Amino acid sequence: MTVQTIETTPYADQKPGTSGLRKRVPVFSQPNYVENYLQAIFDSLDGFAGETLVIGGDGRFYNDVAIQKAIRIASANGFGRVLVGQGGLLSTPAASNLIRKYKAFGGLVLSASHNPGGPDGDFGIKYNIGNGGPAPEKITDAVFARSQVIESYKTIDSPDIDLGALGRQQVGEMMVEVIDPVADYAELMQALFDFDAIRALFASGFRMTFDAMHAITGPYAKVIIEGQLGASAGTVVNGVPSPTFNDGHPDPNLVYCKDMHDLLMTPEGPDFGAASDGDGDRNLIIGKNRFVTPSDSLALLAANAHLAPGYKSGIAGIARSMPTSAAADRVAEKLGIEMHETPTGWKFFGNLLDAGRVTICGEESAGTGSNHVREKDGLWAVLLWLNILAARRQGVDEIVRQHWATYGRNYYTRHDYEEVDAAIANALVDDLRGRLPTLPGQVLNGLEVAYADDFTYHDPVDGSTSAKQGIRIGFADGSRIVLRLSGTGTVGATLRLYLERYEAADGRHDLDTQLALEPLIGIAEQLAGVKARTGRIEPSVIT
Repeated sequence: MTVQTIETTPYADQKPGTSGLRKRVPVFSQPNYVENYLQAIFDSLDGFAGETLVIGGDGRFYNDVAIQKAIRIASANGFGRVLVGQGGLLSTPAASNLIRKYKAFGGLVLSASHNPGGPDGDFGIKYNIGNGGPAPEKITDAVFARSQVIESYKTIDSPDIDLGALGRQQVGEMMVEVIDPVADYAELMQALFDFDAIRALFASGFRMTFDAMHAITGPYAKVIIEGQLGASAGTVVNGVPSPTFNDGHPDPNLVYCKDMHDLLMTPEGPDFGAASDGDGDRNLIIGKNRFVTPSDSLALLAANAHLAPGYKSGIAGIARSMPTSAAADRVAEKLGIEMHETPTGWKFFGNLLDAGRVTICGEESAGTGSNHVREKDGLWAVLLWLNILAARRQGVDEIVRQHWATYGRNYYTRHDYEEVDAAIANALVDDLRGRLPTLPGQVLNGLEVAYADDFTYHDPVDGSTSAKQGIRIGFADGSRIVLRLSGTGTVGATLRLYLERYEAADGRHDLDTQLALEPLIGIAEQLAGVKARTGRIEPSVIT
């Protein structure tokens, strides 16, 4: 097998972000499109000759095709070994673990996270660096620049490898090892959590349901929850990964997991419900008669982490994305540990984790994780919840209510407006940004504006600055409105509106969330005019 240099024409038109490059499948399946992007990645890296590369994805449509291309191009560019999950499968946190455990140079994660899949669905490729986390901006900037001028790519003329066969296969001078995608991750979870206590919880009659949403966490949950922890067969539903996610939307929220939510609200339902997304990095937590918001879940996990063996000595600190509620801040204050507010994007947590400044991190978009990997980890969050339930022997609702009685409650919601015309969305944000200096001191709906800014993050580890990370409007009573554009979609723009109001520990904690936030919802529409300007009657998703 010889290395071939194929002439090509640059036509990538999107800068890869934290989540890599995301496009619809018909775009990625254009001739040379995947090859161009992969070669642009490798051209932007140094020192990988003879090193190990991890490759895997969530099993969505086109994964298998892209993985074969990636293996040939990695060989042609001089990597010494590729570790790839059997069937091409690897959850995003499992890929991060493999990079770290086997000291790989980096990894390619093939996924579009929680976005739909299929022949006309979404696809994505991102590069993770040697710490297991998403590539920083200096690399993604270099990849984008290279993609604009690339003239050729390197590949090997070789047959596809058998992704279903465990073991080693040769591609050119490079060794490809097809590995069990679950084994190393399951071993890591056993080291972090008290599996004996969780097994005893299930043996006592505790019942749960885990919706894998026909996505990547199905095999992981079957092995760990049913196999190793002893949950009854059938606890994991929708557990076989599908290239189209069974024509569903693998986003663990109250829209796409409504049936599970409704079941947990009935007397005959199980004690605990959970779900994860397309690539396994997000989570949904629902107890009997209690949906736990991602922001509250972060605070609760941080407050109770010491109950799990992996965190028994305590946690160094907490980090949250700026739009995430301040519930975790109150936990950090009581524990006397560091608290960091970062832009949205897991890469911003990486420096803090590597420096030992924080142990647990979370984003309001249902992503939670710790220093065990450098990605958010949906199944990890579920297992930590199970460990806490096993240790406290209380239901989710009781634990949540006791938390509010100690720390107070942050009423919190997120309104997503998906696939908005990009020009309208950008103009809306720009107009509001221009009004920010005039807002402090104004009284809106009876609430005085204390500050209004466009969040700028100063990284305390490397000194870098990230500007324009989301509009924040804070009020004198601690309430807050946040508006930002999300980069996770592939069509149009996604506008996210976040609303938060704090109720003290001795206050009222039983209000309906949307009713409790109604004044802020009105102020947000008054200031930004999302509904008026987009023509939307209501958000696409409310969480």
